[in-house]
Amino acid sequence: METWLLRGIEEGRWRLGEKLPSIRTLCREHGLSKATVQHALRRLEARGLVEARPKAGYFLSLRPESPTTPRSRARIVAPRAASVSDLLLDIMGRGAAFDLVPDPLAGSLPPGVLALNRAVGRALRRRRGGGYQYYDAPAGEPELREQLALQHARRGWPVEPERLCVTSGCQHALFLALMACCERGDVVAVESPGFYGVLQLLEQLRLQVVEVPASPDTGMDMDALEQVLDRWKVKACVVSPAFATPGGALMPEASRCRLLALAEQHDLAVIEDDIYAETALGPVPDPLKALDTQDRVILCGSFSKCLSRDLRLGWVSGARWHERVLRLKLVTQLAGSRFLQQGVADFMADGGFAAHLRRQRHDLRVNRDQLIDRLRRWPGEVRVSRPEGGLAVWVELDVGIDTLAAYDRALEQGVVITPGPLFSGSGQFRNCLRIGFAHRWHPDRLVALERLADVLYAA
Repeated sequence: METWLLRGIEEGRWRLGEKLPSIRTLCREHGLSKATVQHALRRLEARGLVEARPKAGYFLSLRPESPTTPRSRARIVAPRAASVSDLLLDIMGRGAAFDLVPDPLAGSLPPGVLALNRAVGRALRRRRGGGYQYYDAPAGEPELREQLALQHARRGWPVEPERLCVTSGCQHALFLALMACCERGDVVAVESPGFYGVLQLLEQLRLQVVEVPASPDTGMDMDALEQVLDRWKVKACVVSPAFATPGGALMPEASRCRLLALAEQHDLAVIEDDIYAETALGPVPDPLKALDTQDRVILCGSFSKCLSRDLRLGWVSGARWHERVLRLKLVTQLAGSRFLQQGVADFMADGGFAAHLRRQRHDLRVNRDQLIDRLRRWPGEVRVSRPEGGLAVWVELDVGIDTLAAYDRALEQGVVITPGPLFSGSGQFRNCLRIGFAHRWHPDRLVALERLADVLYAA
């Protein structure tokens, strides 16, 4: 029995995450006893090839061989005005930030989102009196800030609710952070490759950008950052220590400590984009803010990557600039939805958020491994990051492949890609792209991957 199951796994009879035949079925089809089949499955489980789920059965959990890590490294160039390609507007207009074949109407809502919707509905029904005619507090609803404070305390950062401000998503939080600590013309250091949303903000705020090379494994290179700080006056540094997009890097503690030491030495603000931390496939890392003894780290977060993109609820803790952040929040948003904040607070207090994260962790691991397994079948030399969190992998292809030029050809095949140059302010990484694994790999997405490979290697 064990040999037959092992051969089936090696031959790809079942996909990663797929349920194996039940014990009853295996007994009937192979004429074996229940004890024999259970023994075989337990041996495979001990080898990490299958996973037993209570009341569900056994599922294939074989991890693909570790892929070769991308080796492209950003060049350090002098600070320049930030600019973002209009292509980003096209990608966002198609809803394709993390999906090759976006279809918002497809699929069913996961249990966690259903529970969230019920909590929000209850909060709306509970409203009494004339509360609908009043704005929420400038910092946001106290109940939500209390739950956020508890969530961060569990991650090693005990923060008072008064030091948190609710925002309209993480992009809004980053916007407030940059406005609070920078003025027009200031230089801001960013990861490269890094989040294109930060480049958008820098462009709108008339700030200059200097790119610091980042590894898909360990994040921003501290040696390179020190070189940048020694050459130019940098006002702020935007960094994602936990599973930075596009490669899902996790910054080691030694690098975190060095970053804070450099920030103190060169008198700069550190803006922490913590949006991906709760997507961790294992233990959730502490925020960089937990190591901040000089009140230099402005932490920004959101529910959009770990719960719902549609929720549009984020938060910021502004460190020594917090009072200015609160005033800027009033200018840019004025107020948020009170019942939405109360509903999310109830969802967190009742354990719904924690339960959702446990389910999501398993689904994301399966999706990631299936994607990497498929990418290993592409022709040529394909280098892929293998993150332990986040929603995407960073793919590096042969030098002659131009993902930016391939965008329109992929669209003709019904596939939307996110080319590598979008993650650089200077147009680097033309032979790279980001591919998301936030969604299940149903047949249409698997076909899209095959079509994409044909498009990229057509020349």
